[in-house]
Amino acid sequence: MPKAATKRRALVCLAMILVAALYLANTRAAQQKEDVMVTSNALGRPGGTLTLAVRSDPKTLNPVLAVDETTREIIDCMNADLIHINRETQQPEAALAKSWSISHDGETYTLHIRRGLRFSDGQPLTADDVVFSFQLYLDEKIDSPQRDLLMVGGKPISVEKIDDYTVRFHLAQPYAAAERLFDGLAILPKHLLESAYKAGTFAQSWGVSAAPDQFAGLGPFRLKEYVPGQRIVLERNPYYWKVDGTGRRLPYIDTLVFLFVPSEDAQVIRFQAGDTDLLSRFSAADFSVLQREQAAKGYQLEDLGSGLEYNFLFFNLNNLDGKNLPAITRKQSWFRDVRFRQAVSAAIDRDGIVRLVYEGRATPLWSQVTPGNKLWLNTALVQPAQSLEHARELLRGASFSWSSSGALLDPSRQPVEFSILTSSSNAERTKMATLIQDDLSKLGMNVHIVPLDFQSMVARLLNSFDYEAAIMGLASGDVDPTSDMNVWLSNGGTHLWNLTESKPATAWEAEINQLMNEQLVTLNYGQRKLLYDRVQQIVADELPVICLASPHVLVGASRRVGNFHPSILEPSALWNIDELYVH
Repeated sequence: MPKAATKRRALVCLAMILVAALYLANTRAAQQKEDVMVTSNALGRPGGTLTLAVRSDPKTLNPVLAVDETTREIIDCMNADLIHINRETQQPEAALAKSWSISHDGETYTLHIRRGLRFSDGQPLTADDVVFSFQLYLDEKIDSPQRDLLMVGGKPISVEKIDDYTVRFHLAQPYAAAERLFDGLAILPKHLLESAYKAGTFAQSWGVSAAPDQFAGLGPFRLKEYVPGQRIVLERNPYYWKVDGTGRRLPYIDTLVFLFVPSEDAQVIRFQAGDTDLLSRFSAADFSVLQREQAAKGYQLEDLGSGLEYNFLFFNLNNLDGKNLPAITRKQSWFRDVRFRQAVSAAIDRDGIVRLVYEGRATPLWSQVTPGNKLWLNTALVQPAQSLEHARELLRGASFSWSSSGALLDPSRQPVEFSILTSSSNAERTKMATLIQDDLSKLGMNVHIVPLDFQSMVARLLNSFDYEAAIMGLASGDVDPTSDMNVWLSNGGTHLWNLTESKPATAWEAEINQLMNEQLVTLNYGQRKLLYDRVQQIVADELPVICLASPHVLVGASRRVGNFHPSILEPSALWNIDELYVH
């Protein structure tokens, strides 16, 4: 090779080295100005597209107004919070706030925001954005679904700016889980939304028809394209505030695509066809189908065990005065007798539900806290096996008897007959109702199943109270007891068995009220655990809800997805979306 050509090649190589060195130096210099968070994930490969399916189009792209699960799952990829609950450890950790301190009385939280961070449109993040965001969440006129979480001791949390990177939150009383309040509360850009807020049009801001350049967030992705009924496409946020161990800015993925696929069956088919890379919220039957293909297609399938969802049977204990429901009112004398509820619980074959409804991919339950919640589960609770004989003993003690044909008769010699409402769109709960119907028939109870569409069922449970019993499921958004305050306080909005209570109807409900309110302001975990253990014991004894089973969290990923570490906390497969990569 001529010397000139060799020299040119050497100069080109040197230039490339200098450019790379200059780029690295500039990157490090920029990151020194930014208080970036360095992650500990396994290093990934940058670039590529990740695709997954969700059930429906988002209803809005405004984090302050979002309610439904699909909408929040998409929005969360474009936003970030001050303190975040790590879905793997279930503990709060630093996020946009690098650190925080708590006053001795537990009523003041001072948060220190990372310096030099920018929204996805390149504009800087300051304490003004934090104060503005909480002004939105707390505004009664906006009526954000998160507002209730920010009411402590009956008063809204207040927030003040100390300096450009320090904010202070004041609570009316100590709040044991205050750090967890910040999780999921997106910090929003004041520079884009303040004018709409002042004009009273904030509720119309960031609708799904808005142009991508109208949005900005602090999450790993930003909006690129929305095609109604088909897909929403997010692109990598070049200003994201996390880097991996080499200093490479996350996320690794360039493009994140959500396809709108309305049914579970269709989502599984798209996953099998390779159209999507991630799959969650699917049935045990579909999990078994995918398992049979796992070796050939290289799926990453994981059964994470019990999540936080608990399915339960409950009876109508509402005050029905003025409702003109005499037949239900008469049967409430059975439902209010704890021995009747205990007999029903004793007759139910929970192991059979796990085996026949979930193909073994569920856990039988005797209280509302599932084994997936390792921080708060009361492991001392007794878990009695099905016993029809014990159920009969309980019924005899409550003055029930049997006819010559084996039908169960109440104390006034009337046959015991009632119906169970269930959602027609939930195959698992309908199967549970059928199995319970069969179990209770062995006690001489005549049980009818009434499947209704979900909206009609909810209307009966929450408004007309025209039902006798129902099967429902609840899924806590967090492991902490505070996430279920609305269920266990007697005046709570999801106190399903008796929504008409203005004060506790029974001594045991009064005790639950006292325990739940006490744990709320108790800062010591061990002391709180004892209080919540007692709540679980009362629920297991008094059975306002008869807990049945907790389905396992089932997730899947294609072989091309790296850093796949799903969690039992939502969003199970996407919680570390900034660390996922494609091979």
